[in-house]
Amino acid sequence: MKKYFFLLVSFCIHLTITAQADTTIYQIVEEMPRFPACEQLDTTLAAKQECATQTMLAFIHKNIVYPKEAIDQGIEGMAVVSFIVEKDGHLNRPEVVKDLGGGTGAAALKIIQDMITADIKWVPGKNKGAVVRTKFILPVRFKIKEPDPYILLGRDSIYIEFDKALEFKGGTKALEVFLLDALDYPDSGLADCQLGQIDIQILIESTGNVRILDLTDYNDLGFDFWYAAIDAATSTYGQWIPAEYHGRKVNASFELSLSFTPSSDACSSEVKRYDDMLKITREGSQLIEEGKDAEGIAKYTEAIEAFPKDAQLLILRGQTYLNNNQLEEACADLSLAKQIALIRSFDTVLPLICNK
Repeated sequence: MKKYFFLLVSFCIHLTITAQADTTIYQIVEEMPRFPACEQLDTTLAAKQECATQTMLAFIHKNIVYPKEAIDQGIEGMAVVSFIVEKDGHLNRPEVVKDLGGGTGAAALKIIQDMITADIKWVPGKNKGAVVRTKFILPVRFKIKEPDPYILLGRDSIYIEFDKALEFKGGTKALEVFLLDALDYPDSGLADCQLGQIDIQILIESTGNVRILDLTDYNDLGFDFWYAAIDAATSTYGQWIPAEYHGRKVNASFELSLSFTPSSDACSSEVKRYDDMLKITREGSQLIEEGKDAEGIAKYTEAIEAFPKDAQLLILRGQTYLNNNQLEEACADLSLAKQIALIRSFDTVLPLICNK
């Protein structure tokens, strides 16, 4: 009985040794592990490796977080991490091989940890036709990208840096004279003596073409005034010298502020009342600049009482309230300004201010 027991144990030991025969961690193998993205391709191994590498780099680019500490310190270069690709494709034992500092090592390591958490199984390495455990070395480049000289708006690249800025032929004064002549006051506004301001952002393309990007009606003047403003803005076609960047003409934007004032004698008292409001507003702004916010707000309030649907006045007072952490008052003013002028940029600001 004892002899039989000895033989049975010996047999079990033999089986255990056979199952774990090759636990070697290889660093160089005939077929390196690869990111699991291109196995469906009916192509060569080299093509699959290249496809997998590019997909892995895209994954890293999408998920890597450049540590603020590293950016602030201007740290750039190559951090290096390593990990084991097990025979079943699981990743194991991630560690930092080279750390640039500023949190770059931890940021690179997190990419591997994210793969492990997401249970991303790699295609394991092979050596002499057999699947093997493989150590994979992954360099992760950190480079502070210089800001683009342009912003993207839809399909348009609008430059914000220039070697030569956009220019109206004849200069700023010539533009004012041109717009004064081109802007027609709509007859439909005379009955109520409507007055106010419309801002139009235009795009002057590298070809000289003029397009409308945005329109803000601060006084809810309405469609007839919009069309008049658009006509005046687009009539500047052929009057611009396009901006230049690195020796070539580029797209650039320009904002036009167009004031509508009726010239009818019947509206003279309303025009004077509006001019008085502008004077009070300037006084309020001067007080704000001097640090006298309470007095400035009082002036803005006086102006708003005269013209309660002027979005510009509401924005001025709302911003002052916001600077003084008077969030409820700021919410009320800016919400009403958005309702009047349909200012899209307020969509992201108001939920924060109004705590909604």
